[in-house]
Amino acid sequence: MRESLKPIHRSRARIYLGIKAFRLRRYFQWILDGKAYAKKKQEEKLPHVIFTHATPLLRKLKDVEMWLQHNKVTNLRLAADKLNGIVLRPGETFSYWRLIGRTTRHKGYQDGMVLFHGKVTAGVGGGLCQLSNLIYWMTLHSPLTVTERYRHSYDVFPDAGRTQPFGTGATCFYNYLDLQIRNDTQQTYQLAIRLTESHLVGEWRAEMPPIHTYEIYERNHWITREYWGGYVRHNEIHRKVFNQQDELVGDEWITENHAIMMYEPLLEQGECSAKTGEAAN
Repeated sequence: MRESLKPIHRSRARIYLGIKAFRLRRYFQWILDGKAYAKKKQEEKLPHVIFTHATPLLRKLKDVEMWLQHNKVTNLRLAADKLNGIVLRPGETFSYWRLIGRTTRHKGYQDGMVLFHGKVTAGVGGGLCQLSNLIYWMTLHSPLTVTERYRHSYDVFPDAGRTQPFGTGATCFYNYLDLQIRNDTQQTYQLAIRLTESHLVGEWRAEMPPIHTYEIYERNHWITREYWGGYVRHNEIHRKVFNQQDELVGDEWITENHAIMMYEPLLEQGECSAKTGEAAN
């Protein structure tokens, strides 16, 4: 179904009170929702890699100062330490924010890049969407079930340099924009996260080798001109499932995306690259 979006302007007081209310509701959910949340870490890695992916730590982005990205690397190291080695047993749910906790200066988090209503700003703990994006993308290539994910409401950067389909990330904001993943299989999985000199690297590992592989792709991509004068980008994400003989055994709908575009949709590819540098995946 086509979804019409437009920028929403709220007062600072309403934003502040709204955040407080949503965070309080999430705290109660963590206590009362009856889910078995993953919390155990295991130093020894499970033997089989289900899927691995890496994303560059530093990018050239228009109007984004590099000190924000260097601070982001510090934030990623702190958050990765909270998640690296987490074991997800059958029936358990992985909660991104329940494991990382609140990002504060007292814990060592620094001002990093935050996208707020389509604008780049600085915020303590900023940049952790790169980590939630990575985990979501890896999970789409596994049998694990994504039970809670929030799409990005704004498409900030053009596709120059994009290596994944539009809309395959997961935005995060403590603590109510969470990423939750449930293990509905019969074997244990483990998340491995590390930083190299240049990349954020993640793995889903398991006790047994994978019996399926997955191909993520988009359908029904289109752009609409809205009555308020802007553009909104839409698509659907699907995945193909292949068995060990590389035979197609399934084709699944994953999600749909709708995002307000913060750039001109008809720019030539070369012009996009010149104006914005490498786009975020």
